[in-house]
Amino acid sequence: VKLSNINLVDLAGSEKAGQTGAKGDRLKEGMAINKSLSALGNVIEKLAERSSNPKNAKSIVVPYRDSKLTRLLQNALGGSSKTIMICALSPASSNFEETLSTLRYADRAKKIKNVVQVNENPQEALMRQMKEENAKLKALLEAAGMSTDTSGVTASADGSGGG
Repeated sequence: VKLSNINLVDLAGSEKAGQTGAKGDRLKEGMAINKSLSALGNVIEKLAERSSNPKNAKSIVVPYRDSKLTRLLQNALGGSSKTIMICALSPASSNFEETLSTLRYADRAKKIKNVVQVNENPQEALMRQMKEENAKLKALLEAAGMSTDTSGVTASADGSGGG
């Protein structure tokens, strides 16, 4: 059984309190978004650094625990997964700084290199390997003129008994 996860996250962009005119709960929400985006930026930076410097990868600590967002996205960002990041940009000159910041963010994310591999239960993997080996051994016995029955006793094709 193979399982997959998909994470769709709308990061909502950074919230500038002055531009949005947010007050009260909206201001707190904007601050929380900025904090999560900052933590995500730190994680992306460390993962990119780890990818570009494999010799020192073990010594680089990725701060996944700094926010709920980065903890939720841990497997998608640095695990055994394929990850796609889509950035929305604004052509307006008033959003130049935001657009440049988003492009830098995406450039850092692009530098992350994940090694994708199938996550498999070790017991199931061992059972699968044993079944494959058993099938190969049966094929070898049959090719050598030996037959096997369900009791595990083998007999040669000429009836003399093989073991």
